[in-house]
Amino acid sequence: MVFGGNMEGEVCGAVSGAIMVIGLKYGDGPDYKATAYPKAAEFMERFKEKNASYICKDILGCDISSEAGMLYARENGLFKDICPRMVESAVDILEDMEI
Repeated sequence: MVFGGNMEGEVCGAVSGAIMVIGLKYGDGPDYKATAYPKAAEFMERFKEKNASYICKDILGCDISSEAGMLYARENGLFKDICPRMVESAVDILEDMEI
């Protein structure tokens, strides 16, 4: 499970990780807002286009911030099935953006 569900079903952990990568590459220096912010926005838009959403509960089809949602996700193997595909998608987009 990416980021261990600590985001409570909000932004997908794969997206959060990709934004961290963008921040590490472009987030330093006096003009970081002019470089990092547009790259992050582009990434998020591409991820949403490819996966219909960047919100965990939309991607998984359940709200893992609730006990019932977490149980459903575990019992149905969503973390093992869907999350790795989201990580792969994020990496593909970063590579396509040459980041």
